[in-house]
Amino acid sequence: MKAAIVSMLVLVALMQMIVTPGEAITCGQVDASLASCIPYLIAGGNPDAACCDGVKNLKSITPATADRRAACECVKAAAARYPNIKEDAASSLPQKCGVQMNIPISKTTNCAK
Repeated sequence: MKAAIVSMLVLVALMQMIVTPGEAITCGQVDASLASCIPYLIAGGNPDAACCDGVKNLKSITPATADRRAACECVKAAAARYPNIKEDAASSLPQKCGVQMNIPISKTTNCAK
């Protein structure tokens, strides 16, 4: 019985080390959140409701600094895949959606800041 309890405590400790806050966000989640924004990012104008919902979702799934940094790297990589994205549209996206967000949307952002 004692061995089982010790084993369980060791397992719980290992899981806490593996599943740390700030490492749960994936580029797939970021891409899915912003996919509907591609037309706006390329053509400009105003983002549609689905795009703004994605921006709001991105904010909600990145509560910790490590999450935001990881998301920033994902956004940067995604922006690099679309060479015709307008930088001004990208940088103004959160504001146009009425979202206060600390994840810049740009190809050139330093995500470590």
